[in-house]
Order: sequence, then structure tokens, then C-alpha cells
Amino acid sequence: MLACSKCNRIPDILFEGYLEIYTPVPQLVESLKEIFNMESANPILISYDNANKLKELCEIINCSFNTKAKEMFYCSTLTAPGIKGATSIPFLQFYSRVQRPDYIEIMNNSLFTNHMQPIIKLEDNEISGYEFLMRPTNQDYPFQPYDLFQMAKESGLQSYLDSATRISSIKVGAEYLPKGIKRFINFLPSSIYDPTHCLRTTFKAVEKYEVDPNDLVFEVVETEKVNEIDHLKNIFNTYKAEGMKMALDDVGAGFATQEMLLELKPDFAKIDRSVVSYCDQDVGKQSKLSELVSIAEAEGIILLAEGIERKEEAQFCREVGMTFGQGYYFGKPTERPVTRMKL
Repeated sequence: MLACSKCNRIPDILFEGYLEIYTPVPQLVESLKEIFNMESANPILISYDNANKLKELCEIINCSFNTKAKEMFYCSTLTAPGIKGATSIPFLQFYSRVQRPDYIEIMNNSLFTNHMQPIIKLEDNEISGYEFLMRPTNQDYPFQPYDLFQMAKESGLQSYLDSATRISSIKVGAEYLPKGIKRFINFLPSSIYDPTHCLRTTFKAVEKYEVDPNDLVFEVVETEKVNEIDHLKNIFNTYKAEGMKMALDDVGAGFATQEMLLELKPDFAKIDRSVVSYCDQDVGKQSKLSELVSIAEAEGIILLAEGIERKEEAQFCREVGMTFGQGYYFGKPTERPVTRMKL
């Protein structure tokens, strides 16, 4: 059986069995019967004996219908006709999973860890925290984090992966970092449907690994377009009720506007690297950074400059009043935390 799971193990893809295809649209049923030369009623069952054959069957459907039609198909795999308990999922999600069984393996068996990039207090260049960034652990299962998350989104597994990544970050942080060091952990707002329910496993991990909630900073990732401010506020409030901090990423560019900063009032705001890069030489960027510092001071928000790659950028960010900095100038993400700066 192949089914969507938001909290538990993802069911394995069967490499031998029956593909069950259901659609509520009679015209599409007739089209399927014609394409596969079958007389069976809805749902249609097609046998296959290996993974490649299953991919071929999915390719036929994918190439035979437009997107609107494909959205009306639901699929599952069965060990035998008439088996009970098989959960159908939308064809496009099913097709994505069949195409990338290696990514399913990565998610199911947590074949990833988190490397840590130092976050520096600009006043004295002391390490105050780390951002956690996903990396592979098995050379037989390589991946780029963006690609893995994109596939998870397409296959209906984004919530599963986002939760697993948060838990991995908490675990790694507990193993390597002392109390008092901030741990910045990314999250996707769209993966959290009901904060009280969806964040339960995260809070259990905090208890399990005996992490001080005050050391955790959960940040909205830079790729996430926020359409529902009230939903994000609810997520923020749920985290804060557990004693954790919140950060808004990408401030100054993209979707994280100054208006959103005022609306959400996070504990931390991370200034986008596009504003920080060569800020020591750009009057327009200097004006924007000064304005952000004024807003942050008025609202009690701590600013962190991202993407610092030059000494001059670090100096200007410090002089203009930013508290923290992050970037290759201070250190790249590493498997074990850098404990001392060598600037």
C-alpha cells in the first residue's frame, strides 16, 4: 500500500502487485479502459511485476491526460485484488513518489543530519548560536535539500519531512551544544496545518533530548510565501507558549516586508543577504539597514545580518546597530560546531 502519512512512517512502495486507479469522472474511466485495453469497472486494476513497470504505467497516465484530468485520478498499490485498507492518494502525488523511491528511502530512514553554521555577536565576535542546515548522511543517497523538499511538497510529504528535519535539528543540537547557545531551526508554515497537533512531535523531542526551550529559535524559511498572516501568528503563539523564540527570515527582500515585521513582531529578524552584500559601499542599502534598525529597536526585535562575506560588511552592520551576524566570513556549515572564531 502507498499512502500519505503526515506523522508516521511512509508506507513502502510495492515493487510487485496491482496498481489501483480510481476517478469519480465517468468519461475518464472510459478513457482509462481504452488506453489500457481493459473491461474492468471503476476502479481499474492493472498488474505489474517490477518497479520499472509501475513507472511505465504512471508515465502512460501522465502523458495521456492534461493536468486538470490528472487531478481527478487517485491511486494506490495492492498486493492482491480486493484487498482492504489500501489508501488512495492523488495521482500527481503518487507519480512523484514512484519517480523518486530514493527520496522516499531518505525520508523514511532519516538519511540526513544537520550541519551548523555559527551566528556571531557582532560586538565581540563571540559565537551566540548556530543555524541548522540539512545535509545527507549516506553517500548512496545524495540529495540537495531544496530538491528533497520540492519532491516532498509535490508528493504530499512536506509536513512529514519538515517535522523530521526539526526533530533532527533538536537532536543534533542537544548532542553538541551547551545550554545558552541559540539553535535556529527552519520551518515551513504551510506544512503546519494545526499548530497544536502538528508541533506535538517537536515539543516531545524538546523534552526527550532535554533542551531548554529558550535556546530554540524557529524561523520561517526564505522560500516560503506567507499568504495567511493569522495562521502564521497562530504558529508563532504556539511556539512562544512553549517558551521558544521566533525569527522572520528574508527581511528586506522577497515576501518578508517591513509591514510583515511590524505585523508579526518576531523575537529575531534576519536581514536578507541581498541587502547586506556590499552594504559598506551602497548608500541605498545603508539607508534601508538604518531604517530596519530603527524599527527593530522600537519593537524590541533583535536583528541578525545574513550572508556576511567580507570584513567591511561585518563592520558596517555592527556600527549601524545590528546585534548578530552570519555568513561565510565567520564560518561555513560544519558537521560539528566551530567553537572559536579565527578572523
